[in-house]
Amino acid sequence: MCHFGTACFQSFQNTTDFGAAKGRQMEPNILVVDDDRDFLEIMKQRLNELHFKQVRIEEDPFNAASQIKSGKAYDLALLDMTMPDMDGMELLGIINKFSPTTECIMITAVNEASIAVACMRKGAYDYLIKPTNKENLALSIHRALEHKRLLDVLSIEKGKTTAHLVQKDAFRAIQTTSPSMLRVLKEAELHASSNVPILITGESGTGKELLAKAIHLASPRSKFVFTAVNMASLNPSLFDAEFFGHTRGAFTGADKTRAGYLEYTDKGSLFLDEIGLLPLDVQGKLLRFLQDGQYLKLGTSVDQIADVRFITATNTDLEHLMAKGLFRKDLYYRIRGGWLQIPALRDRKEDIPLLIKTFLKDQYNLSDGSFITTEALEYLMEYDYPGNIRELKSIIDSAINLAQGRPITTAVLPEQIRKQKPKRIPEPGEGISGLESLAVVEKNHILNIYNKTGKNKAQASRVLGIGLNTLRRKLAFYGEK
Repeated sequence: MCHFGTACFQSFQNTTDFGAAKGRQMEPNILVVDDDRDFLEIMKQRLNELHFKQVRIEEDPFNAASQIKSGKAYDLALLDMTMPDMDGMELLGIINKFSPTTECIMITAVNEASIAVACMRKGAYDYLIKPTNKENLALSIHRALEHKRLLDVLSIEKGKTTAHLVQKDAFRAIQTTSPSMLRVLKEAELHASSNVPILITGESGTGKELLAKAIHLASPRSKFVFTAVNMASLNPSLFDAEFFGHTRGAFTGADKTRAGYLEYTDKGSLFLDEIGLLPLDVQGKLLRFLQDGQYLKLGTSVDQIADVRFITATNTDLEHLMAKGLFRKDLYYRIRGGWLQIPALRDRKEDIPLLIKTFLKDQYNLSDGSFITTEALEYLMEYDYPGNIRELKSIIDSAINLAQGRPITTAVLPEQIRKQKPKRIPEPGEGISGLESLAVVEKNHILNIYNKTGKNKAQASRVLGIGLNTLRRKLAFYGEK
């Protein structure tokens, strides 16, 4: 894991292999602008050695400015201060105006504090002196990209940025159209590119382990091991042996040497589920490893080192446990480098039809949509699912068994769902004597407005005078994407 300080550069070199899984990793786009061609070639070579593969070098600052103005997006720009016709400060201003999410590092041969201050005031992230050595360059780039990542996370959290996933394959197992869940996935994707520990919170059954696995797949560690450990099933007296491993004869019953979770997961991701159930004395042992990355295998006296990215999860309130003295504050702040709160299924009901469709297709090879009636789907949409997605899946499994090859109807749904009295939405023509019910009128009106606005949900919700989430839920029920 990355310990900020003396070990950070080494960890950054060892674990941030942006080219390791081409097609899945978010490789930073880097622009280098300098009028010295030889310097550009040296910089490109150094960046490639640091595993940055998407590097564009540009001798002409006007060409660089033209790219930025035309909408070309870069994560990072390295700009020479002194160039003919257009200097680095002018180019910095153009980048700040047309591509404000691009982090900029200024490079110059002049080592003057006043210039550095001027660069910072103009919006540069850092200032490097020529000739730049590899270590300083790596540290500056790493910090700039981390700063960008944190700003991107904050932008997503505040709803200022559309949640668009770059690494869709990594998150393929998580089915959602919910804006709140998509924001969580985008935050997860942004956190995945770093080494910070991640804490996932949410009710039981929301898919915390699934999200943890997706984070691992989206990270530079994806080619290494992902290990999931449920702390509820771990005997505290065996923590040292399970986590740190042991040699033969280290204790009674240790008939052979065994690698612990840390050694087994070296360079990979270790997922600790139900972290709130960890006893205080065991929390201290885990904290010591998180602080320095070293541990002792039972039966040895030589410190071992493991490079592990921690992802933890809980469905309990850790701050409440801290107030009661049951969870260490120092451990809490160590594991909460990035915090992801998964919404309950009742808060993302527009996902229910999609999840049901996925269950039926993946587990029963039923994909034509005729294996559940409209009425049954409506009842399922109304239920609040205290057990979340896990409960929904169990309900569908049970209903399929009871239906015996026939479509799922309300008759095969659990009693707690059948006893609800939702407003049924009949199909057109199903009303008495050809008359349409209010529900059908509403459906037709909503779909009419939705189509007339070019299927623009935000615009349609404003015209209809209903909330955006309400519209999404109704459209999902009507079978509209």
